[in-house]
Amino acid sequence: MTVDFRTCASRGPRKPPTGRTFGAIYTYHVGFMSSLKFHWFIPTNGGDGRQVVGGGHGVGAEGAGRPASVPYLGQIVRSAEQLGFDGALTPTGAWCQDAWVTTAMLSSLSQRLRFLVAFRPDSVSPFLAAQMAGTFQNLSGGRLLLNVVTGGEDHEQRMYGDFLGKDARYDRCDEFLTIVRRLWAGETVTFQGKHLSVEDATLAQRPDPVPDVYFGGSSPKALDVAARHSDVYLTWGEPPAAVAEKIGTLRELAAAAGREPRFGIRLHVIARDTSAGAWAEADRLLAHISEDDIARIQSGLKRSASVGQRRMLELNGGTKDGLEIHPGLWAGVGLVRGGAGTAMVGSHAEIADLIEQYAAVGISEFVLSGYPHLEEAYRFSEGVLPELTRRGLWHHPAPVATRASVPFA
Repeated sequence: MTVDFRTCASRGPRKPPTGRTFGAIYTYHVGFMSSLKFHWFIPTNGGDGRQVVGGGHGVGAEGAGRPASVPYLGQIVRSAEQLGFDGALTPTGAWCQDAWVTTAMLSSLSQRLRFLVAFRPDSVSPFLAAQMAGTFQNLSGGRLLLNVVTGGEDHEQRMYGDFLGKDARYDRCDEFLTIVRRLWAGETVTFQGKHLSVEDATLAQRPDPVPDVYFGGSSPKALDVAARHSDVYLTWGEPPAAVAEKIGTLRELAAAAGREPRFGIRLHVIARDTSAGAWAEADRLLAHISEDDIARIQSGLKRSASVGQRRMLELNGGTKDGLEIHPGLWAGVGLVRGGAGTAMVGSHAEIADLIEQYAAVGISEFVLSGYPHLEEAYRFSEGVLPELTRRGLWHHPAPVATRASVPFA
């Protein structure tokens, strides 16, 4: 199977941003595709609402109409589980509720949904992190996934008492994950590193199963650590050709380390019955973003030491013009939100087309979100997921019977 990305444009001629590939032919050979996995998002970073909630990546979040309360977040968790999402990401940072505490409170509200808990290895010792993960995994019935975030913002890291530079943080993260994985394997660990040390460390309660480690980052240091430790390498939503290049690099590095990670992508989504309806919603979101907010938040995000954040800023250019950077891929969210700054926009079939493009270059897991998170979870799952099922790319992880026999009929 091959994919010609030109066939996926649906809105007619668009003006491409300067210096970006747009409408070019990228052909990838696609082998066997197993069922894709989809994760949703728990909006603890400023709450939720019908506008883009700004902030993130070291920039204070702008609040929304729906606070990040247990009752509301519980609605999102229960809906995501019912609708067929495999898991839900909970973010980390000074602008968020604590991910460990939040997910521990929400896990009892669901039975199957897994929790992709983002945490920073600077804020907890490796032994305690391994122990916390084991506790969460065993008490939740094996529903923990770990998103390890090294931290790209020097000024924010210092709020947590971490004064290491970026490269040193990745070196420490490498030591951290080395210790944690050995503990999970049942070893008694004595380790003396440049940044971390443990002596005769043994876990009494190991996680069963061992949780998958999700890891992102675009710098050479990040890719090196990801190659050695990630079970799933996560990238933010760049155009498929850029994602393919990054995956190729990571695959080579991981192969040299004797590993074969999977690949995931973090995106927002605006799915509607028609393309026009979806783009009207994108235009509505954009209309509520002021030029003052763009200038203020972009100024803060430009302080970031994160290569991935810099790439997000390059995609939106700090302006409301030219935001469709690939057919169906919109960079408007990143104008006022740090981290993931792009959204898939279109009809259900068009978004399925774009998902298929990402799958063609090696993406098997999608971590999605939308405003508001409750309603957009329904729009995506009731529109796009059935389309993917028809294409043989997705099946519900826990299908519910839709017909019941009547024994006396």
